[in-house]
Amino acid sequence: MRLTNPFFKPLALVVAVASFGVMTTQAAPKDPDPSSTAYEGTSSAVDPESAQVVRTPGAPDLTDAEFQEAKQIYFERCAGCHGVLRKGATGKPLTPDITQERGMDYLKAFISYGSPAGMPNWLTSGDFTEDEVELMAKYIMHEPPQPPEYSLEDMKATWEVIVPPEERPTEQMNDLNLENLFSVTLRDAGQIALISGDTKEIVEVIDTGYAVHISRMSASGRYVMVIGRDALVNMIDLWMEEPGTVAKIKVGMEARSVETSKYEGYEDQYAIAGTYWPPQFVIMDGQTLEPKKIVGTRGMTVDTQEYHPEPRVAAIVASHEHPEFIVNIKETGKIKLVNYEDLENLSITTIDAARFLHDGGWDSSMRYFLTAANNSDKIAVVDSRDRNLEAMIDVGKIPHPGRGANFVDPEHGPVWATSHLGDPTIQLIGTDPEGHPDNAWQVVRTLDGQGGGSLFIKTHPESDNLWVDTALNPAESISQSVAVFDINDLEAGYEVLPIAEWADLGEGPKRVVQPEYNVEGDEVWFSVWNTQDKKSALVVVDDKTRELKKVITDERLVTPTGKFNVYNTQHDVY
Repeated sequence: MRLTNPFFKPLALVVAVASFGVMTTQAAPKDPDPSSTAYEGTSSAVDPESAQVVRTPGAPDLTDAEFQEAKQIYFERCAGCHGVLRKGATGKPLTPDITQERGMDYLKAFISYGSPAGMPNWLTSGDFTEDEVELMAKYIMHEPPQPPEYSLEDMKATWEVIVPPEERPTEQMNDLNLENLFSVTLRDAGQIALISGDTKEIVEVIDTGYAVHISRMSASGRYVMVIGRDALVNMIDLWMEEPGTVAKIKVGMEARSVETSKYEGYEDQYAIAGTYWPPQFVIMDGQTLEPKKIVGTRGMTVDTQEYHPEPRVAAIVASHEHPEFIVNIKETGKIKLVNYEDLENLSITTIDAARFLHDGGWDSSMRYFLTAANNSDKIAVVDSRDRNLEAMIDVGKIPHPGRGANFVDPEHGPVWATSHLGDPTIQLIGTDPEGHPDNAWQVVRTLDGQGGGSLFIKTHPESDNLWVDTALNPAESISQSVAVFDINDLEAGYEVLPIAEWADLGEGPKRVVQPEYNVEGDEVWFSVWNTQDKKSALVVVDDKTRELKKVITDERLVTPTGKFNVYNTQHDVY
């Protein structure tokens, strides 16, 4: 159902941004415009029990039991997009001054029926009952309850060194081809699977935090760092006879990003993790994960210069030009260049970009970092050598590139590509200011893909293909397939491959997500991400022929999402 009342202004644009949002078998209502998509909210890992009950004048009464129930629902269904404090992020603000003015009838209708712009239809999808809709309408008219902070003392209480550095192997003790190993997120199992790219067999399944967001390789290629949405960091040693966790720490209540130092002379010396709650990042010892330095991110937004109490840390990458981490602060739109040469006298350079910074990746030279400010519909370009903002580029609706895709356009030269959550386009940005100065930092080509709802785009230096998923498109045929372009003939359009059909899993949503190459660049892997109670799979496609090569199924493959090839992740090959 679509509400057409002109006074029915959207409260929220709710998108599942690279966090692989909470998935149900019900999609939000479809818009008649096939280029528009509707997305489901992302849950928060914050424990609702940690937030105090708050009563607000002008809001409907709630019993203590109702307040606790509403808190649970909000943190599970809404906070990932609207923020713990409801100040807005990828979703609009839901503070009492706004919600009380809208009133009960408006709030109930909007929660029930959603919006083609992105708000899920919680009642008509069957996710909420009518009583729960009314409860949530009342709840968001109260002041948001704030969870506690998370201190150095809190972190150290969770920190555990399972195998001290001096007791770890001095050489690789297994016969695995580590360069072609994949770290695969088993989202709802709270695990990762290490899968051999050679044999296509699971090597190890390792317990981690809930819904691991990313796997990142240390500079040496020895350690895999993973971070769950519950802010648990696991450091996994690939050299051990049976690879496993050697250190772990919980750095907050909710998180998305982890990285290690890559600059020459500092390889593997430091690790960094950024949190959604509390809004901060922490620099740790790269061998033990001992927390060393916490930095808060609260501050002013780049545009209106208003104070924001919950600027979450999104992507973090390690500079190859300076001993620095590049840290995206989502809600304020600021990019921090954090120099780790002297932690006692920490030096941070702040670059004003655009609000709602999310994910991104390097250009092929590894000098320029291109990152999406998704709800600002922009790509920011940071020159990591000169340490400044190189460009701001207007792109399509809600860019969501993952790390992006680097290749040479036959007409425009070196480019980096992004797809979009909010429209069907794929846009190519020139990245060669010396060889192709007229094209640098401009959109040089726009392609039409299958539809909106794309989370990842991918290619490889050895490939002639550009792969685009559409995992969050509301149309089943689109979310269960991928589009592939010939890089040498981009205007010819795309071929659609029925990845979920090839997996032959039976029932379930079976969203196809995140193309990832093997080390040779001749295979591309896809997750067929089903619900927890259904079968999931990984589908391996021959990159040269675009034909099915292998379907990997195993009862341990519970809701696989992100996949990270060790070599490609270590060396930023994308």
